[in-house]
Amino acid sequence: MNDQALLDVIAELANDWGVPGVAAALWHRGETTYACHGVTSIENPLPVDVHTLFQAGSISKTFTATALVLLEAERRVELDAPVHRYVPELQLADATAAAQVTLRQLLNHTAGWEGDFFPDTGEGDDALARFVARLKEVAQLTPPGALFSYNNAAYCLAGRVIENVTGDTYERAIRKLILQPLDLRASFYFPNHIMTRRFVVGHRPSADDTLQVARPWSAVPRSGHPAGGLVTSIKDLLGWARFHAGEGCEARGPQVLSTSRLRAMHEPTVTMRGCAIGDALGIGWFLTDVGGAWLVGHDGSTHGQEASLSFLPGHDWALALLTNASPGGLAFNRMARRRVLEACTGVIEPEPEPESATPGALAGYAGTYGARGMRCQVAVGEAGDLEFTLRNDPELPALMAEDGEVPASQPMNLRAGLVSGPADRYVFASAPVQGVTGYFERDGDGDVRALHLFGRWLPRVGT
Repeated sequence: MNDQALLDVIAELANDWGVPGVAAALWHRGETTYACHGVTSIENPLPVDVHTLFQAGSISKTFTATALVLLEAERRVELDAPVHRYVPELQLADATAAAQVTLRQLLNHTAGWEGDFFPDTGEGDDALARFVARLKEVAQLTPPGALFSYNNAAYCLAGRVIENVTGDTYERAIRKLILQPLDLRASFYFPNHIMTRRFVVGHRPSADDTLQVARPWSAVPRSGHPAGGLVTSIKDLLGWARFHAGEGCEARGPQVLSTSRLRAMHEPTVTMRGCAIGDALGIGWFLTDVGGAWLVGHDGSTHGQEASLSFLPGHDWALALLTNASPGGLAFNRMARRRVLEACTGVIEPEPEPESATPGALAGYAGTYGARGMRCQVAVGEAGDLEFTLRNDPELPALMAEDGEVPASQPMNLRAGLVSGPADRYVFASAPVQGVTGYFERDGDGDVRALHLFGRWLPRVGT
């Protein structure tokens, strides 16, 4: 796929999904291809280029995980050691969990507490320390190691481990351990480093579905940097994928991690067949089964920006995508990855189709599910499907509010159908999440006890 072919794909999909600006980078069989389309902002437009900065969102977690693996290689931490060895001040709502949870469980999202915890603890160097002091406010849903549930708060705690072990702030530690050795010069955490360069703003639809600039520019406080604070260019993001895929960075410098340790990060530590974000999880990376091979990747969502990074080591293939619109960027990234992957390698990502079912077969799924950050009402639809009504926790819009004005949380209505194969699995049929999967979980008596939605394990809290 040459420059023009890649540009044609992203320009078409950006138009289809209302994405003002996109940067894409492809590495295949030793060749690198870049394509940029659109503008940084609909209000103050500048052309997007390969140096333009985007928010990487949760792709930041792969840097946090890699830093801890690197510290393990230096024998400064042990991934299977309890976290309290490195953060002795840790207190959780469940004292047993606080004593038992390990570093590996932080990195593979099995810590067991509510994960969407985003208090703003200030912009000082003590932001992560203050965050950890508040973790006792978070409910423990399951014992550590019991099951996968996406956990931003666990990654913030992992960032505090890095601080305590290195004696640096999280941001300085990542720069010394990763960014400088790999010559990733266009990756930053602080607005003062970003605003002197060309950067995009996010966009979201207004109440009348008109696209508008998302304000504030970032909803990630400093305490959230280990989970989602990185801002980067498409060139740096592809360089990161190439390093992890085993090809190495374009930059000069010593090897940061051995090939064997990198490959170990891409081996399953937890399986979750039918999850929205992968079939398994390595160390910081999600794994999707595509024809018997693992497609390794991670996506990132922030306030009006959507990012995607994936690679297929056996095919010398990697793709980085950065967009400045949400939720349109979600659909853009999924479709662009499918098309580019197939065009380059012939590998086709599975696309499950919803099936109709009788109301009686669906009745057991109806109910209310929720935890901090998300609540969902599931009802039986008239067309043999399920109707999902999603509402965010008030803490999230409050964090994104300007001048203390909290916008009303708008519910999202989605339709889903059961799919063949593993029992209790569903797939959404509604844009922009069409094709995204999830599953319900049953207890020992066969009753539905939880919903797995967008990677989150949500216990049933009502009928």
